[in-house]
Amino acid sequence: MAQRHYEEKDHTASYLKYRVVPREMIAKVVGYTESKTAKPFNLAVDVGCGSGQGTILLAPYFTQIVGTDISPAQLEMALANSNPPNVTYRECPAEELPFAAGEVDLVTAMTAAHWFDRARFLLEADRVLRPGGCLALCSYTLDMELEHGDVSSTLNDICKEFYAALLPFRNQYLGASSVKIYKDMFDSCPYPDKEWNECFRIKRLVPLNDYIGMVETFSSYQKLQKKDPAGAERLSNDIRNKLLSAMGVSSPDTEVVMVVKYFYWLACKP
Repeated sequence: MAQRHYEEKDHTASYLKYRVVPREMIAKVVGYTESKTAKPFNLAVDVGCGSGQGTILLAPYFTQIVGTDISPAQLEMALANSNPPNVTYRECPAEELPFAAGEVDLVTAMTAAHWFDRARFLLEADRVLRPGGCLALCSYTLDMELEHGDVSSTLNDICKEFYAALLPFRNQYLGASSVKIYKDMFDSCPYPDKEWNECFRIKRLVPLNDYIGMVETFSSYQKLQKKDPAGAERLSNDIRNKLLSAMGVSSPDTEVVMVVKYFYWLACKP
């Protein structure tokens, strides 16, 4: 069964505020779907949708989009968004989707599939997908980079300190990187028409504080925060101050380019 995470109200609000909205990834998914199956596209299901940032991006391409999640708190946040009229949400496990066999044109999961029961989820995705329907799973590595003037290398050394401090609090199930989980899922998918993509870089110009805020949404940081709230705050403040010093600025609202490295795989049901 899917594992439950990101359910505290403050955490879900931060998740909505700081997580990168993967517009470029949606273009990849939709482009693949268009190359594999005939229109019209009736139903897309975004599994583990969280607060719906990616779900709503599918709205222009499908008649109906349903975001599903096991977390009531995440769905409450999603419903509080300004949603297009063709977007709805359902509470359910990833392995028990409330759709008829062969009803769905696209099943996707954005930065969520690593928490699913992999074998059961793949079987369930196969059940609900129609022939020619597509499956798209994506996530990103936790070694985001920063770019700012001629000090980018120094900033990224500081970022590595942040990640190293959080590594002991990372869920052992995920290992040092969740790439292997997704590659194993890709290898076990029986569809002959599938493709794996290791690194797709998405850049965003954000205030430095937003970078700190995004790292603080990671499950490893949340675990540290529960164990030692003061220690977690000290870590964030120390990293923020080191980054500001390296940049030669005093305001945490100073903008930097944040580079997020996505990996994803796509498959078409025969």
